[in-house]
Amino acid sequence: MERGTVDVAEGIVGAGWRALVASQGGRLEHALARVGARHITLPLATKNPLALRRNAGRLARVIREHGVDLIHARSRAPAWSALWASRATGVPLVTTFHGTYTLGPWGLKAGYNRVMIEGARVIAISQFIAAHIREQYGVTDDRIRIIPRGVDLTTFTPQAVREQRIVRLATQWRLPEDATVILMPGRLTRWKGQSLLIEAMARLGRPGVHALIVGSDQGRAAYRTTLDDQIAHHGLEGQVHILDHCDDMPAAYRLANVVVSASLEPEAFGRVPAEGQALGRVVVAPAHGGALEIVDHGVTGWLFEPGDADSLAYALAVALDMDPAARTAMTERAMVQTQRVFSKTAMILDTLAVYRELLGAPEPALSVP
Repeated sequence: MERGTVDVAEGIVGAGWRALVASQGGRLEHALARVGARHITLPLATKNPLALRRNAGRLARVIREHGVDLIHARSRAPAWSALWASRATGVPLVTTFHGTYTLGPWGLKAGYNRVMIEGARVIAISQFIAAHIREQYGVTDDRIRIIPRGVDLTTFTPQAVREQRIVRLATQWRLPEDATVILMPGRLTRWKGQSLLIEAMARLGRPGVHALIVGSDQGRAAYRTTLDDQIAHHGLEGQVHILDHCDDMPAAYRLANVVVSASLEPEAFGRVPAEGQALGRVVVAPAHGGALEIVDHGVTGWLFEPGDADSLAYALAVALDMDPAARTAMTERAMVQTQRVFSKTAMILDTLAVYRELLGAPEPALSVP
C-alpha cells in the first residue's frame, strides 16, 4: 500500500500535476521527497471516531489551502476522514480496495469496511478483489476499476542484478556452493504459510535442497519459536533457514531456483509471485486469490492445492525437476506476462486514467518510470 502510494505520486508529478500525501508519516517519507511529492503529516492512523471527525476537518483545510482537485484514500480509518472532507469540499474521492478486510465478530466491522466502496471510483487490485466487492458490498461495475499492483521492472529484472549481489547473499546466508534453493519471502505470520512449507520440505525428502524463509517476525516471537521447533522435529535444521531480513530482494529472487508463495488464505494480489516471475524464476503458488491471475498453471508457473503440504511438495518436485529448456521457456513466458500486465508503469498509467475520468482532464504528456 505504502509503496504504491509513492509510485502513484511519482506518476502524478511526472504528469505535471502536484502530489500531496497526507499520513502519519513513516519510513517512506524520504521516497516521496525524492519523486517530487510533498508529505503533510496528520494523525491519520487513529481509529478513534472523534479523532476521525477532527481529521476530516484537518483534511478539508488542506484541500482548500492547496487547491486539491481529487482525493485518493487507501486505508479504512483515513478513508472515513477523507470521505467527510470530500463531502465538505465537493472534491471527488477515489478509494483503493487492498484486501478482503475481516468482518469481525457477528460482522460488526462490515459498516466500518464499507467506507472503501464510497469512492466515486473504487480501484480493485485484482479480479479477485473486484468479485469480492461486487458480492459483499453490491458495488456495480460502472464504479469499479481493476488495476493490479505494479512491479518496478527497473529493479525487479534479471538485467539489473549483478552476480556479485547474488554471491554476497549466498555467502551471508552460508549456503553451499551450487545449492538448490527454494525461496519464500514474506513476514512471519501463520496465514502466510511458513509452517506449510516446512511440512512440504519434510515430504519432499531431498537433502540437497535448501529452503530460505525470508521475513521479519515483527514481534511474533512465539510463532518464530513454533517454526524453529517444527524444523527441529523434522530434522531439517541444515535445510530450512529462517532469515530475519533481506535488504536486496531482487538478488534473493535470483539466488533461488524456485520461488514459493504458500498463503493459507487468498491473497488480494500476490506480490511475491509477480516479483518472482519478473526476475525469471519458476513460481509455485496456491490456487486461490490473486495468485490465480498471476500464475498460469503449467504455462508461467505451478499451482498447488491451498493448505495441502503433499500438493505443495509435489509442485516443488515438478518445478525442481524441470529440464533446462522447459524451465527457460516457462520463465520467459512469465516475464513477458509480468511486463505486459503487472508493471509499475501500467499501474501508474491506469490510475491516472481514473483520475482523468473523474476530473475531465486531457491526457497529459507523461514522464513515467
